[in-house]
Amino acid sequence: MAKGSVRKKGKKWYYRFYVEDASGNSVQREFPGSESKSETEAMLRKAMADYEEKQFVAKSENLTLAGLLDKWIEEELKPGSLSNGTVAAYIDTARRIKKHPIADRKLKKITPDHLQSYLDLLSLGGEWPDGTVRKALSSGSMRQYSAVLQGAFRFAVFPKQYLSFNPMQYIVYRKRAEDYDLFSEDSAEEDVPIIPTISYEQFLELNEMLSKKKNPALLPIQIAYYTGLRIGEACSLTWQDIDLKEQRLTVRRSIRYNSARHRTEIGTTKRKKIRSVDFCNTLAEILKEAKKAQMLDRLACGPLYSQNYYLSIEEKNRTYYEVYSLPVSEHPPEGYQAISLVCVRQDGRYESPATVSNMCQTAKKRVDGMESFHFHQLRHTFTSNLLSYGAAPKDVQELLGHSDVTTTMNIYAHASKEAKRDAAKLLDKVQ
Repeated sequence: MAKGSVRKKGKKWYYRFYVEDASGNSVQREFPGSESKSETEAMLRKAMADYEEKQFVAKSENLTLAGLLDKWIEEELKPGSLSNGTVAAYIDTARRIKKHPIADRKLKKITPDHLQSYLDLLSLGGEWPDGTVRKALSSGSMRQYSAVLQGAFRFAVFPKQYLSFNPMQYIVYRKRAEDYDLFSEDSAEEDVPIIPTISYEQFLELNEMLSKKKNPALLPIQIAYYTGLRIGEACSLTWQDIDLKEQRLTVRRSIRYNSARHRTEIGTTKRKKIRSVDFCNTLAEILKEAKKAQMLDRLACGPLYSQNYYLSIEEKNRTYYEVYSLPVSEHPPEGYQAISLVCVRQDGRYESPATVSNMCQTAKKRVDGMESFHFHQLRHTFTSNLLSYGAAPKDVQELLGHSDVTTTMNIYAHASKEAKRDAAKLLDKVQ
């Protein structure tokens, strides 16, 4: 227990007690109390109790992995330079880690073996402590878990000095070995992973289904099919981003739901870069009709029609742009900035990525051959169509916003069986 005392200076009492500085040395700190000795003594007891509690929690021998993750998030992750989307993804991953018993283990008792077993369970799949059997995570998900654990343990080593080394440095990432029959007579073509796409006929059927119901998810789906935009990019487009005369749109931002803050937010794109995407005559006509329809909807709804806004919020040296919808008859609060979104409902409210994703789940059951459909397949389809019809990979890369052309080709090189057959027949021309 910390030692303390009170003393009177003039008409006022002061209390003081010893605390540890950054070097671990005991130093005395004095604080003003009140004109009553008993009140000041009560303030001293409370201050010492608070200090002891915080000091106890802060000591590494009492800190769990869950506690470390919380500290890392608040003291390093949130004030850092990563995008809001990445921060939200890391916070969600940390929340998942804390559901496993390893999160309750004391920090100094976590060994590389503990971490290896946990990450093997994630990457290979298997039975969890609660008895459930779960599949292996994708390589992308594993990178998220690795980044969170690497960052948290590095933070524990420095600047916190809870640990003398980072146990994550000894981790080996394993993948499940794929078994195959050396003497099988089945065609190998069935074992080749094909990037899922949808046919033009399926796209038309999907269009027809949504058009009949006047479903607002139709427009972002059409935009993605003809431009390859991600779901958040399509839903965050404004009419100022679209040049109908030049048939070109500018991808500046992405909209998403931040589960940690429980807010819908506008942020940067995945690569934090602005890119231009040219589009075809078909999409140009679709957008022109959508603009006319929105003007008619506004007239029909009158004062009940909604205007969309974003609000800039500063937290921990980080700026969040929250999205709100208000009837045009209401005066927006201070700080609200109007934004003219392209993908809106009939009453003017913004169409969120979550709502569009839910509609994609419904489409699985109603369109033949689309049992595994999800919004991102539209991006796959856009790319597959371009490459199949002879588009230059470098041009496709720039349209998609990939960091380099290797990413484009690694993902989509085997999307078309016909393209592979044609490539093999090129050798016939040599003779």
